Amino acid sequence: MIEFLQQLIDGFSQGAIYALIALGYTMVFGVLRFINFAHGDVFMLGAFAGLYLGPRTLKLFGAGPSYIGAAAVMLLAMLVCAVIGIIIERLCYRPLRERPKLTVLITAIGVSLFLENFGQFIFGANPKSFPELINNRAFELPEWWGQFSALTITISQVLVVAVTLVLLIAMRHIVLHTRMGMAMRALSFNPVAASLMGINTDVVISFTFGLGSALAGAAGILISIQQPSIDPLMGVNAGLKAFVAAVLGGIGNLPGAALGGILIGLLEYIVVGYVSPTYRDAIVFGVLILILLVKPTGLLGSSEREKV
Repeated sequence: MIEFLQQLIDGFSQGAIYALIALGYTMVFGVLRFINFAHGDVFMLGAFAGLYLGPRTLKLFGAGPSYIGAAAVMLLAMLVCAVIGIIIERLCYRPLRERPKLTVLITAIGVSLFLENFGQFIFGANPKSFPELINNRAFELPEWWGQFSALTITISQVLVVAVTLVLLIAMRHIVLHTRMGMAMRALSFNPVAASLMGINTDVVISFTFGLGSALAGAAGILISIQQPSIDPLMGVNAGLKAFVAAVLGGIGNLPGAALGGILIGLLEYIVVGYVSPTYRDAIVFGVLILILLVKPTGLLGSSEREKV
């Protein structure tokens, strides 16, 4: 029982990271109906933004790690990734907006490969040690918890879940209760009608890319706090698993992306604990095949009828 609960705790924390990345996939798909496969590499750039901004930012708040300094680093990384996401959309995707979706998809793969190789050229191919933003340690659980006091819960795990929850609530508020969010939903429902009603589609699409990329940047900082070793290819696996999470929950559905991320994280750690670490990736991608065969719209997704 203790081992099972420990796997659930670790998996839930990892799933929160996947959920943040998956939200970027599902937001872009909801508005433009294509998969931005470069999104996982924006997650990587967020981690490297924290690598270089971290030591300089922490000096402004004191000599050592602090929660305020970590929050400042995260906000700066989110800002950097938001700008990168907007630039990618402006230079790579906007000129192809009227082209077939396959053209845009191939371009997204090309952008992903460019960012990965550009990252290796600029940052080097070897893993880098992420600076210590907080004093990460395990909580000392009270003895009256009995056998459950043997569980290991770290500060970084609690921080990952708490920050993810705050960001999810903030994003839900933006999408459902702001004018920009209303414009995003209108553009997703009917782009032509939204344009005729005076909505600036270019601004809305850029905002969508910026918001999704900012969430990826936050995920990059959170995973680096939890697993302080980063490299230019770290976004490949994480991005693919987040894509599986988005499809599992229902691509284009925000709560579905969050649910899919948590489920993928839990599944991954259960496989590691009870089957073998060798199969953690194979089973996750097996879920993608299964969900496409059984329920292509995902757990919370709904089918759409196309008018002829």
